[in-house]
Amino acid sequence: MRCLRIAALFATGFMAGMAGAARSEAASVLTYHGGPDRNGRFVVPTLTFERARSLHLDDQFRAKISGQVYAQPLYWQPPGAGAMLLVATEDDMVYALDAASGREIWRRSLGRPVPRAALPCGNISPLGVTGTPVIDEASQAIYLSAAVEDSGSVHHQVFGLSLKDGAPLPGWPVDVAADGFVARDQGQRGALTILANTLFVPFGGHFGDCGRYRGMVFGISLADPRKVVSWATRAAGAGIWAPGGIASDGKSLFVATGNGFGSRSFEDAEAVIRLAPDLQRSADRRDFFAPQDWQALDARDADLGGTAPLILDVPSDGGTARRALALGKDRKAYLLDRNNLGGIGGQLAGATVARRAILAAPASYPLGNDTMVAFAAPGSQCPGHGRGGDLTVLKITAGSPPAMRTAWCGAVNG
Repeated sequence: MRCLRIAALFATGFMAGMAGAARSEAASVLTYHGGPDRNGRFVVPTLTFERARSLHLDDQFRAKISGQVYAQPLYWQPPGAGAMLLVATEDDMVYALDAASGREIWRRSLGRPVPRAALPCGNISPLGVTGTPVIDEASQAIYLSAAVEDSGSVHHQVFGLSLKDGAPLPGWPVDVAADGFVARDQGQRGALTILANTLFVPFGGHFGDCGRYRGMVFGISLADPRKVVSWATRAAGAGIWAPGGIASDGKSLFVATGNGFGSRSFEDAEAVIRLAPDLQRSADRRDFFAPQDWQALDARDADLGGTAPLILDVPSDGGTARRALALGKDRKAYLLDRNNLGGIGGQLAGATVARRAILAAPASYPLGNDTMVAFAAPGSQCPGHGRGGDLTVLKITAGSPPAMRTAWCGAVNG
């Protein structure tokens, strides 16, 4: 068992005298980075600069769990009840914890996790739940995908569990399968999302790019989990593997793909793809973007899909400009028009913004008429040589053409 120590993720661990107030005002965190647009903004009004100086671990918060935690824990504040912390682990365990004390409310085993020896490559052992789940408040349920070993075979099962007691919902789990889907070779580490009463689950490969995998998205009806639709990249490889998984603006789904294998023409690798909720394939250049040098990115494994697309609504003279931002292992930022992604080379603005590959997940926040985007990498326009973990913040301003420049840099390490 592991003792889960959470300092400042979800209103636990604040200094004495303000912990109760912070918990009472905290909003639910139902999905990765707080929302389907993946903006990553978490605001606790009582946590001022003065109070932050006294921030320390809450020694009264004690939570015991089994397994490594790769998926972001979620936080649910039901009306008139205590807040709940939901934690899923690589041991294929799900825990509901009292957010104030860490006391276990319920736990649920999803099956036997997959040992590393059963996979052709990878760097997680055992492999269980990696992608961040999503909570549906309307049905008071949590949905998640788990790698499960059954009779020596690898399966990807998608679960719906009651938040009340962890019991499986009728019709769940769904054992994912489709033409071209090789469960042993497919990895699921991108965050799940819900749109149009449908649960969407992204897939890529494992660390090491082995086997027969593709970037894939499955859509499972929440009303009838027997109804499943899917979409896959035409290229082999081209996984959807960023932690942010699938982003959404409430109308469409947006995914970023990684390197494909051996494509001579564009086949959905190194791209941002816009998908409708029915997951029907579109050949319209308004529904995809790829850098002009996508083949060179393929050749050197410089995935555009190192981060999920970030959904941005940038203030403009005419109202709001619907934008998306892609950040890649090629160290570049690409500002896109969500209504017209532009096809190959169709970015509104592009620039080299980092000195090394950009991975993990950016965050955004408004500042006047500008939109600020923070990411973890030493900025190419930052002073000094930069260190691993440094913070770079871009400023994006609407216009024709829009402006994108480095606003500030911070040495944030550890």
